[in-house]
Amino acid sequence: MKLHELAPNPGATKERKRVGRGPGSGHGKTAGRGHKGQKSRSGDRKLPSWFEGGQTPLHKRIPKRGFRSPNRVEYSVVNVKTLDRYFSEGEEVTPEKLLEKGLVKKGMPVKILGDGELTKRLVVKAHAFSQSAKEKIEKAGGTCEVIA
Repeated sequence: MKLHELAPNPGATKERKRVGRGPGSGHGKTAGRGHKGQKSRSGDRKLPSWFEGGQTPLHKRIPKRGFRSPNRVEYSVVNVKTLDRYFSEGEEVTPEKLLEKGLVKKGMPVKILGDGELTKRLVVKAHAFSQSAKEKIEKAGGTCEVIA
């Protein structure tokens, strides 16, 4: 066998269906799309899942509720179990060190939450602490410092 003799196995390839190329082809005129209706038109596409055929969709029939406070603060959160895993005994935990280790997002204030256990004494500096996180850090012999 030579390179120029290579060919796909019989039945491995399928001939492309060329439609709309005259009446002799058997796929002329309507090109297999039938007559009239949205699916026969150009631009027929998959509609979004919330489209209800032109009926007012559910999300517009239901009244609006609540609002988003323009003054809300969104924190990048870290649990005490994460601090226990990534920091060693007596180490200082700062937002900069958390960012270095890839635990928080850049430019976001940091809040420490109390999920998990803390076995090491740490000096933690963050923008906010949950009550349980503060208790766990102090119970382990560490300190919590709120930074502006």
